[in-house]
Amino acid sequence: MSEKLRDAILGLAIGDALGVPYEFRARGSFTCTDMVGFGAHHQPLGTWSDDTAMALATMMAIKSQGGRIVIDTIRENFEAWLKEGAFTANGDVFDVGNTTWKALTTGQPCVGPMENGNGSLMRILPLAFTGAIDEEIRAVSAITHGHPISMEACVIYVEVARRLLDGELIGDILPTLCYAHPFERLSHLAELPEEKIKSSGFVLDTLEAALWAVCQAVDAEDPFADAVLRAVNLGEDTDTVGAVAGGLAGIAFGLKGQGEKWAKQLRNRELILECMW
Repeated sequence: MSEKLRDAILGLAIGDALGVPYEFRARGSFTCTDMVGFGAHHQPLGTWSDDTAMALATMMAIKSQGGRIVIDTIRENFEAWLKEGAFTANGDVFDVGNTTWKALTTGQPCVGPMENGNGSLMRILPLAFTGAIDEEIRAVSAITHGHPISMEACVIYVEVARRLLDGELIGDILPTLCYAHPFERLSHLAELPEEKIKSSGFVLDTLEAALWAVCQAVDAEDPFADAVLRAVNLGEDTDTVGAVAGGLAGIAFGLKGQGEKWAKQLRNRELILECMW
């Protein structure tokens, strides 16, 4: 399990770092084939963003509480990240979603239908490695994102991660994800062409794009690399789609091949490993 946790969190950070230079760019306006620096946020190669930082903050909170989900501890770590640059690649908080910023500065979750960004989905993966029940997963989402769509997306993502940990194949999992609106496309995502997949900051778009990218990579020579590059090359919210896909791809495929090279290129890699249990 510790190896799977390593591959999942490093996979998340790799997808994040691959996507950082291309954030906000339209699909087809670039091609990501390897880890590069600068670009959208003018950050050095291997720099990860808020996606990884908040996942690490979550993970360290769980670790410090002996595996328990303590909402106040997780929130305190998020505040330390936002205000002090804790859990960052280089001490610099350079990419904060509006909903996350509002929730952490007011102390109140954002619950409006227009506040369903992907800011809780991107950091929820560590809960798959705990005994957290669905209500705890929803509560962790609701530190920032408290709308039912955001909370349910987190529950679904953790379910998929746990099933991958149990040895199920992503291609077998997707057809069983039979949910009501707005999640009804999940069961047939694998059949959809790329032009039907959106990659905006809307939480449902991110969940679908990440699951689609991982599923499409199954038969690739280097499936982890294929999944994260495919996710990033969807464009727009490249770092978060890359991170959400990278976490699942790390579990499903491991980091063999390009993944291990990219893992060594991550900035402040020691911090990532320190937050694991």
